[in-house]
Amino acid sequence: MRPIVFLLALSAAVAGPAGAIPEDPALAETKSHDEAARTALVIHGGAGHVPRESLSAEAERAARADLERALDAGHAVLAKGGAALDAVHAAIVVLEDSPRFNAGKGAVFNAEGGHELDASIMEGHTRRAGAVAGVTTVRSPVTLARAVMEHSPHVMLAGDGAEAFADERSDIERVPNDWFDTDNRRRALEAAQRQASLGVPAPGAYFGTVGAVALDRNGHIAAATSTGGMTNKKWGRIGDAPVIGAGTWADDRCGVSGTGWGEYYITNAVAHDICARVAYRGDSLEAAAEEVVNRIVPEAGGDGGAIALDRDGNIAMPFNTGTMYRAWIRPDGSRGVAIFEE
Repeated sequence: MRPIVFLLALSAAVAGPAGAIPEDPALAETKSHDEAARTALVIHGGAGHVPRESLSAEAERAARADLERALDAGHAVLAKGGAALDAVHAAIVVLEDSPRFNAGKGAVFNAEGGHELDASIMEGHTRRAGAVAGVTTVRSPVTLARAVMEHSPHVMLAGDGAEAFADERSDIERVPNDWFDTDNRRRALEAAQRQASLGVPAPGAYFGTVGAVALDRNGHIAAATSTGGMTNKKWGRIGDAPVIGAGTWADDRCGVSGTGWGEYYITNAVAHDICARVAYRGDSLEAAAEEVVNRIVPEAGGDGGAIALDRDGNIAMPFNTGTMYRAWIRPDGSRGVAIFEE
């Protein structure tokens, strides 16, 4: 019996007071690296029809720099072990503050010469979501959308109601509506109105959105989308960006943020359809995204793009327009920024 007692005592001493055998430091380091390697982030600054020759070198450099800053902001959250929800929020806030994308500061003008902004955010593993539509004095619509998710019993608030909700929150920064004015968007409105008077749709009027999808160390996915909507829009028009399942979707397998002709993204439930094909048909993320963006949407009469990310860190970024501003960091740490088909 005495040898057995000795072995038990030795085992307890090695295990420590809590009864757990200490982890090899090298093994712990490898485990930490593996967890970090699971993270991924993909963002977009909108799909559209921008001829390569019309984008100056300076404008391209500025757009790429903004995408890099947004990517870095989101990835910094993930690298510290933060949640996917916080990562997409951080990335979108950077894009909303850039005048180069149709969201926040760069929002397009509506037909009355003002700005109406939309946004949504969704946490995949809980299916919690928040959205706002037609807000006019909120600097960061995605921040208000998150507040709707976390501090109200609702999913979507619109117009005056969303503004009233923002009034009750000290953490929501407010700005006058003309804070969103930019010369570039003013010229786009004038061009759209001239073409509308001739009965000709303005190219690119339906496009421009920012979005992000993230995967964190815990395997959780989140997605978010923000937009100024359609140039020269009327009657309080709302596109797909704030519509959960159309412009934004996240579950425990997949997350999507769309960018394109919103009416068609709504009627085809684009974001949800991509993830449904992954969940129910067993499609790869790339196959599902390509099928929806490059077949379903065009057959319906629309166009645009999407970014998608699955729980294995696979990324898809299909688009059927001339451009889609996009950037990504894969689980292996590789990263990139692109605008055209590259």
